[in-house]
Amino acid sequence: MTGVSEPSARRALRPPAGYRLAASVRPLTFSTYDPCARIAAGTFWWAARTPAGPATLALRPGGAGDLLAEGYGPGADWVLERADAVAGLRDDLTGFAERAAAHPVVARLAARHPGLRMPATGQVFPRVLRAILEQKVTGTEAYRAYAATVRHFGEPAPGPMQPLLLPPDPAAVAAAAYRVFHPFGVEQKRADTLRRAAAEAGRLERCVDAAEATRRLTAVPGIGPWTAAEVVRIAYGDPDAVSVGDYHVPNTVAWALAGEPRGDDARMLALLEPFRGHRGRVCLLLAAEGVQAPRYGPRMPIRSFARY
Repeated sequence: MTGVSEPSARRALRPPAGYRLAASVRPLTFSTYDPCARIAAGTFWWAARTPAGPATLALRPGGAGDLLAEGYGPGADWVLERADAVAGLRDDLTGFAERAAAHPVVARLAARHPGLRMPATGQVFPRVLRAILEQKVTGTEAYRAYAATVRHFGEPAPGPMQPLLLPPDPAAVAAAAYRVFHPFGVEQKRADTLRRAAAEAGRLERCVDAAEATRRLTAVPGIGPWTAAEVVRIAYGDPDAVSVGDYHVPNTVAWALAGEPRGDDARMLALLEPFRGHRGRVCLLLAAEGVQAPRYGPRMPIRSFARY
């Protein structure tokens, strides 16, 4: 099915007025060069391993305000059934406008980004993979490890967008020895966590909601609240998921909502409490706006494990 130019099936979606496709699905990509998901010429391409087999979903603006979803591969029907969720069209903003109005900064951001929606992929392990590789390292290190891991384990995705790779098969990751990950800049702690999570992937994928997924995720040694929040915000579109333990987010929230250049997790949660139910959405709006706290002191160093 790789390289096939015609989709197996199509579906037309009706997004709300002002909907912004690229902004909504960008959290599903890990940089412009993500091997598994990318935005090219106005189309979002997303590769997935589905219960029905490999698939690629393409989302692009159609005529008359529609959003055209196209599926490729044996899992085409599966990704098309979820296409509206992947696009963020199942995102429930109930109650957010009232909460946003209570703070001038959040109200302004909500007004500036009315077409931003939170996607829900329904795919847990691909985001677990990325989140574990992002633990306690710089973004550059994390992306290098992620891209190398995907290229090692991945396979060509169906459809005309090439190169596009399927996310790694959890069974293959679980069975891999640590020495496989070492050249990718992944030390043993993260590699072991990743392999444990891969071994639990079947149970994780069967979780019915973000709360159950969080419980199961944090039961895996090496996965804490930060990693779990990163996963459920994307896999389930959880608008309340807050990445406690992040290196930057507490400072960003403190700076944006209180004018304080530094904040810890406790301060961040206190400032976000009025937005409970949509705390993760507030953080997403801050990121979409590019809000950053003033930077002081040295940055985290980029390390290499591959030579040792």
